Amino acid sequence: MGVALSITALPVLARILAELKLLTTDIGRMAMSAAAVNDVAAWILLALAIALSGSGSPLVSLLVLLSGGGFVVFAALFLRPMLAWIARHSPEGEPVKEVYICATLSIVLVAGFVTDTIGIHALFGAFVVGIVVPKEGPFARVLIEKVEDLISGLFLPLYFVSSGLKTNVATISGGISWALLALVIFNACLGKIGGTIIASLTMKVPFREAVTLGFLMNTKGLVELIVLNVGKDRKVLNDETFAIMVLMALFTTFITTPIVMGIYKPAQQAANYKHRKIERGDTDSELRVLACFHGSRNIPTLINLIESSRGTRRRGVTIYTMHLMELSERSSAIFMVHKARRNGLPFWNSKKDAAGSDLGGDQVVVAFQAYQQLSHVTVRPMTAISDLRTIHEDVVTSAQRKRVALIILPFHKTQQLDGSMESIGHQYQQANQRVLLHAPCSVAILVDRGLGGFAQVSASEVSYSIVVLFFGGSDDREALAYGLRMAEHPGIAVTVLRFVSQPGGPSFVTGDGKVGIPMDADQRTNDENCISRLRERMSANAGVSVKLEEKVVAGKEEIVSVIKEAGRCNLFLVGQRTVVMPLTARLECPELGPVGSYLGESNSTTASVLVIKQHDPLSVSEALVEEVDEDYVVLDTPIAGGSSLRRP
Repeated sequence: MGVALSITALPVLARILAELKLLTTDIGRMAMSAAAVNDVAAWILLALAIALSGSGSPLVSLLVLLSGGGFVVFAALFLRPMLAWIARHSPEGEPVKEVYICATLSIVLVAGFVTDTIGIHALFGAFVVGIVVPKEGPFARVLIEKVEDLISGLFLPLYFVSSGLKTNVATISGGISWALLALVIFNACLGKIGGTIIASLTMKVPFREAVTLGFLMNTKGLVELIVLNVGKDRKVLNDETFAIMVLMALFTTFITTPIVMGIYKPAQQAANYKHRKIERGDTDSELRVLACFHGSRNIPTLINLIESSRGTRRRGVTIYTMHLMELSERSSAIFMVHKARRNGLPFWNSKKDAAGSDLGGDQVVVAFQAYQQLSHVTVRPMTAISDLRTIHEDVVTSAQRKRVALIILPFHKTQQLDGSMESIGHQYQQANQRVLLHAPCSVAILVDRGLGGFAQVSASEVSYSIVVLFFGGSDDREALAYGLRMAEHPGIAVTVLRFVSQPGGPSFVTGDGKVGIPMDADQRTNDENCISRLRERMSANAGVSVKLEEKVVAGKEEIVSVIKEAGRCNLFLVGQRTVVMPLTARLECPELGPVGSYLGESNSTTASVLVIKQHDPLSVSEALVEEVDEDYVVLDTPIAGGSSLRRP
């Protein structure tokens, strides 16, 4: 029982730390290191316990213990160099040879057989081999991916089912049994948590982190079940004691996550920086962009968007690309987190192995690295592996740390071969909405229908047509500012379509098909100043290709007609909080706004769409609320002038 109470489940602990984004923090590394040492000690104690329970002779127990130690020394001196040679001959970018995988798995089986013959559990041998496998390069990752489906999907569930069948909770009956269960849980928590806290405080670890570490070290899992099953098979534990120990393991594991979430919240100092939007007085300053993507299919459009944004007159642009990946239940996901995170956050991994290959193992960043070398634009790739419910925290925190002015998010729908848009998951849409609410800068959502094809284009070969839809308001001014930056590119022509309501029309949005501009005087003045500066720039012919067209419209039908006429362009730029009534019967994507939602869902255009929301430090973030009625859904978010877009 002492061995069972002292165990820390390393795989369960890794999963908890990964979900809480603590795996690569200082406390996470400390917990994982301590748990690894704890596991080794637990296996040694288990070997001793098995030997003592199987024979009354202390010499036999000593022989088993020495044999186990000899096996560990053999693995460190002989198996590790052999596996290191295999890892060196499995370079990044090339498939790992099947013979290497088979040889490694054979070593695992032989190691399990040897430790079982010695008198220790067969899993001890496999555990030792796993420790000595080199973690650098792709070999360890591929090895995990090869075996995890069979083990995690078949063998482990069967073992847990077998343990569950052996657990007879009905044997815990009467006050004495339940009191014994409470005593075991109390002793398990007091001994493990208290001992960890005392040891941590002795090493001058802060008290809050010491308590957190104590609860993390109290996590139970597979190894404890193995110990309990061995004890039950050898008649050391009866049915009641076995059930009590299993319930204790479940309880201590269940309380870990909520308690750690409650007592340990690492303080993250918000970066204070100046340029949080594209529309700014200092037009010659560097533009920093955080561009996110889901997979390789987003890369061509994203690269061409970056190429279009770099301008010519300004001091340049720095792009941070972030690969958004969901933290799955697969064991390989934990391994990837180690490669993709530092101090609990995504980071730009510039470390190379001996062959010069990127240790991150993410092949999708190769395209960005190639583009950086050809265009001399600074591109720094990152990877965010997290639960979709919290992945927005990675995006927001990275934007703050990198001091970016614009976050580009991929739309949660992708274009199919027939031109229709298919959702990849509602959680991706919710993640985009959370970023919009908490972002420290401007945010753009990219509806990807292709921008320039799959070929990389140079400045002399680009021939893009970009249309900016300008209704008025801060978001439309941000879209216009971004469009003007794109217009500096010698191969891009930008057309600004300014929508103007008919004279005498209503000054607010109504349900009779009319369109107006419901803004206060300040917003109207800012819009007029923005258009005036645009006209001055066009008159000066300041190295940009921009054309301004004013469209007088009286209703949404005329707006739709104008948009369709411009549908042959390569890219639409539009503000999110555009002051116009919804152009569709239902606003299914409120994060795109009324016009962006129409463009994103419409089959009348093949152009990509970039919907931009300008950062407003004075606004109070409010949840996205859909207001549903029989005719349409509108977005209940603040618009220009502080008013809200509602149906009267």
